[in-house]
Amino acid sequence: MHKLTRPDEAPDCLSRYRHGRNQWDEVSSAEKSEIWEKLDKMQQGRCAYCENALSRSGEHYDAHIEHFRQRGRYPQGIFEWTNLFGSCNRKDSCGKHKDESGVYPHEDLIKPDVEDPEHFFLFVVDGSIAIRQGLSAVEQHRASETLWILNLDAEHGALRQMRSSVVKGYIETAEYLAAMYAAFPEDEDEWLELLQQELAAVEHLPFVTAIKHILKSES
Repeated sequence: MHKLTRPDEAPDCLSRYRHGRNQWDEVSSAEKSEIWEKLDKMQQGRCAYCENALSRSGEHYDAHIEHFRQRGRYPQGIFEWTNLFGSCNRKDSCGKHKDESGVYPHEDLIKPDVEDPEHFFLFVVDGSIAIRQGLSAVEQHRASETLWILNLDAEHGALRQMRSSVVKGYIETAEYLAAMYAAFPEDEDEWLELLQQELAAVEHLPFVTAIKHILKSES
């Protein structure tokens, strides 16, 4: 989960619909494709929550347009652009798990186009997600609730294993940069430049936040 920049301009098709007059099922496939175009600009083909790549079949994702505040509990937000994300279809996490998590205050959930999740979370080499130290009691509660509601860090969950597998390929790079900096601290600018190059190279990859935290914490 990482900070997303939402396009200011909503998809044109959303202006054709109104809460109380229309239902989400009335949105056509072509219109949903229009919404996905905007979501892609924001999410770059990754799930808004777990950051895994959204698998694609032709022009269609094996994913769904996700209502951050659930349709059943916030029907007036069905066609609100700021209430829409793209989520993977995993049943044990992300949007689908959220919608089966019962009743909770929506303010507890960290909204990645408004807040920076990296303020709350630290991704660890074993694939787990730690809640950062130094947070206020309210922030700690929200971080914990977000992990639970979206099930992003189940102890034996697939996401933890997937993140661990991905970051393994970057541990050696992080250790190399750390060793070079320790041996040649006078060349700090050079090592920082190499680190920035590595960070830029992974910017569009799945699980980018986990990769970035390994590179930065080890180097």
